[in-house]
Amino acid sequence: MTNRIFASKEDAKEFLYSKFGKDESFDVCIKDVYVKKLPVLCVYISGLVDGSTLTDQLAPLYFDSDDNGQVPAEDINDDTYFDNTFNFYGKSEPKDKEEFLLGVLSGQVGFVTLHGFAYLLELRNYPGRQPEEPDNEKVIRGSRDGFAENIMINTALIRRRIRSPELRFEMHKITSNGRTDVAIAYIKDIVNDQHLKWVKQRIEEIKHDGLTMADKTLEEWIFKQKFHPVPFVRYSERPDIVAAHLLEGHIAIIVDTSPSVILLPITIFHLMQHAEEYRQSALVGSTVRLLRYSAIILSLTLMPIWYLLATHEEYLPEALDFIGAKEESNIPLLLQVFIADLGLEYLRIAAIHTPTPLSTAMGLVAGVIIGQIAIDVGLFSPEVVLYSAVVAIFTFAIPTFELSVSIKYFRFIVLVLTALFGPSGFFIGFFFIFSYFCSLRPMQIPYMWPLVPFFPKAFLRVFIRFPMADDALRPYIVGAKQRKRT
Repeated sequence: MTNRIFASKEDAKEFLYSKFGKDESFDVCIKDVYVKKLPVLCVYISGLVDGSTLTDQLAPLYFDSDDNGQVPAEDINDDTYFDNTFNFYGKSEPKDKEEFLLGVLSGQVGFVTLHGFAYLLELRNYPGRQPEEPDNEKVIRGSRDGFAENIMINTALIRRRIRSPELRFEMHKITSNGRTDVAIAYIKDIVNDQHLKWVKQRIEEIKHDGLTMADKTLEEWIFKQKFHPVPFVRYSERPDIVAAHLLEGHIAIIVDTSPSVILLPITIFHLMQHAEEYRQSALVGSTVRLLRYSAIILSLTLMPIWYLLATHEEYLPEALDFIGAKEESNIPLLLQVFIADLGLEYLRIAAIHTPTPLSTAMGLVAGVIIGQIAIDVGLFSPEVVLYSAVVAIFTFAIPTFELSVSIKYFRFIVLVLTALFGPSGFFIGFFFIFSYFCSLRPMQIPYMWPLVPFFPKAFLRVFIRFPMADDALRPYIVGAKQRKRT
């Protein structure tokens, strides 16, 4: 029996007017219509529904309404009458007024019959992009689809790749005003139950009015990240990457209005991988991976090492005696390094805010004209500009943007300590950074696994991309119910 959540159709209309106001929002449609001989109240948000499908559903039903527009004289059991007449496959029955209101605000079409029985029709059509390849995770060979801002599209892209009945998408609505749709995705017979319980508990504990920044806000609420510079989750806009992680036993969190999916639990080595490694042969993929790892290490160490050798010539081997600022400058060397690094950061920020047609011209002006003139007038040493540019290239090679930004902060710390204490400061800085990474345990997972604690076989697989036909176990840190992949 359908729940009767309103006293009558007029009672429903008064309830909706009290919530939305009468004629105060142009996109809120509250209309009296007929379903055959039954007068009903129809309510929906015009920008969130598929208007053509709603018209196709209602148009054939209008022809049996009374010509005078009055309620039919015969006694109609509007509960069963509506069910039998409007037998739309996407029809559901809300349990109370709040669920009915939330369904309408989420893009469903609400109907209230003469005696207060309510229904919701699934006719959502959210505005947004269609799936297209994400800019920051491109591959030479591979699929060209990527997540969009529509949670229904995103779940479908994952379901298309994992056709298992064990794949689950648990929907949650969080925050008081935003009521944002958040789906927790996992494979039931693989996922670790303790990790899943922890994620659900953290999501249920969120008490806030809205997730305006979507997935990033959710990450900070889940992990209570505070001022940690490193990311505790991996973001991906590629369905194939998310599907691969789900099959390993990870958990994915899909936030409506965001084209990025959160993956957890992760280690720092998950942030260093890229889909391109798996779109090439094992040998090529391993080479690309090692080149990327070396770029990450050099982005952190190259500038401090150069500064150390340039300012302490007694440590400079004869084969490297060309290193060091040979030309006099009006600015101290350390300050030159900081200004150059800061200038590149300003260039990145400016590129984000510059319209696409002007970005090329801006790069030429900043990189060629300003850089060359700064060298000619004696503000910068040519080597500072050279090594700053090389370090920037290494930073761009890091596949995870959040990790590349955090490395800049660590490089700054090492540079300052090197300038203050020389070689001792250099090694103290790296000891501090390594200790910091080893101390991190988001979700009680060692952030440096499998290096700390050391797992030799897993560590080998982190650095070498083995052929997919090899019998590899699921990562130990995800705690999968089935470690063997069959």
